[in-house]
Amino acid sequence: MISVEQALDRILGTVSPLPAEKVGILEALGRVLAEDIRAGRDIPPTDNSAMDGYAVRHEDTEGASQRDPVVLEIVEDIPAGVYPEKRIGKGQAARVMTGAPIPPGADAVIRVEDTRREGHGVAVLVRAEAGLDIRRAGEDVRAGELVIPTGTVIRPAEVGMLAALGRSFVAVRQRPLVAILATGDELMEIDENLEPWKIKNSNGYALAAQVRECGAVPMQLGIARDRREDLKDKFLAARRADVILSSGGVSVGEYDLVKDIMGEVGNDMLFWRVAMRPGRPLAFGTLGGKPLFGLPGNPVSSMVSFEQFVRPALLKMMGHRRLFRRTVRATLTESIAKKRGLRYFIRAVVEGGQGGYTVTTTGAQGSGILKSMVRANGLVVLPEEMERAQRGEEVTVQLLDASLDLVE
Repeated sequence: MISVEQALDRILGTVSPLPAEKVGILEALGRVLAEDIRAGRDIPPTDNSAMDGYAVRHEDTEGASQRDPVVLEIVEDIPAGVYPEKRIGKGQAARVMTGAPIPPGADAVIRVEDTRREGHGVAVLVRAEAGLDIRRAGEDVRAGELVIPTGTVIRPAEVGMLAALGRSFVAVRQRPLVAILATGDELMEIDENLEPWKIKNSNGYALAAQVRECGAVPMQLGIARDRREDLKDKFLAARRADVILSSGGVSVGEYDLVKDIMGEVGNDMLFWRVAMRPGRPLAFGTLGGKPLFGLPGNPVSSMVSFEQFVRPALLKMMGHRRLFRRTVRATLTESIAKKRGLRYFIRAVVEGGQGGYTVTTTGAQGSGILKSMVRANGLVVLPEEMERAQRGEEVTVQLLDASLDLVE
C-alpha cells in the first residue's frame, strides 16, 4: 500500500499533454492554447474617437467657456467605419462618432455635451487638452505583440481577442477520450427493469459526468459481468481510448477479477491500494502506454478516487498547469474520529466567506452512501497521522465546486 502522494507522483509521471488540434474559437472555450498568439496589426489600427463629439485642434479651444464659447467651422461628418477625407485646419472641426478615425490635423475630441450647434458651425464650451478622448492606434495591442501565450486557458475574453485579431481557428490541446467500464453481476443499466437484488449502474454515469466536467470526453462501454471473457472483451475495446477507467472488481474477493484481466490484456501494473479512505482498493497501470485506472466499486470511493487521481491526470493531458482543486481552511463544527495511517476524505458542507469558513460533515460516511456526495461541496482532508479532529479545530477542505465563489 502506498501513500496518496506516491500514487499521484506515479500517475502524473506517466501522463503527458496530448498533441494539438485546430478548432474554431468558440470550440476553444475552456481549453488550453497550444500556440503563441501574436498580433498581425495594431488594435485599434488608427487613432479613433472615444466619444460622440467633434475632432478639433486643441489650440483652437484656448479660452473656450460656457460664457465665451469658441465657434469652429464643421468641415466633415465622420461616422464609425468611414475614413476622413479632409484635414482639420485652423478654426475647423469634424463631427465624429464613437470609434470613428481621427482626421489629420485634429488632436482632441470635444464631447457633444460640451458643445452647441450654431448654424453650420459648432460652439465649443470647454477648453481641450491635446489627446482628450482619443484612443491611440495600438493602445490595446501592438503589431507583433505576444497577446495570448501558449498554455493559456481560453475564456470569453480570449475568444473576443482572437476574433479581434482575425483568428477564427486556433491550436489547442486535444481532449482525452476516456473509456468508462463498470463491472459486476449486481449491476443493471438505469433504464432496465430492476430486479430486487440488483443495483443501477450509477458509477458509469457519475464517472462520465466527472470526465465531462473537467473537459475530457467520456466513452461509456456499459457493464462488464464478472466473467473473464466479458471483462477481457471490454478492456480490449477500451484500448482505442486515451484513458481507461473501470470501477469495481479491484478488491480481494473471489469475483474481483479486474486486476487479473488487466494483466492478461497487457496492463503494466504500477500500484494497487492507496492509504486513503474511501478509495483504498485502487489499481493503476498502463495498457499500450495509456493510463488505466481500476477504481473501487462503491460509488463514493469511485468518485473520491477520481477527484484525487484521475482528474489531475486528465487536466495534465489537456495541457493545464493547475491540476488540483482549490483548498480552504475551515473550522469544524463537530469532532471526527479516524484510523491512524490512512488519509481521510470526509464529505462535508463548507459555509462562510470573508470572516472565515466553517465545515460540517454530510452525515453517515459509508462508501456506498452516494447522498453524502450529493450534499457535499467539499472534502475535509484529514492527514494520516491524525487520530481525531476536534470540534473547533481548523482543517483543510478540498472544494468540489465553485459554490463558495457565488453570491446571492
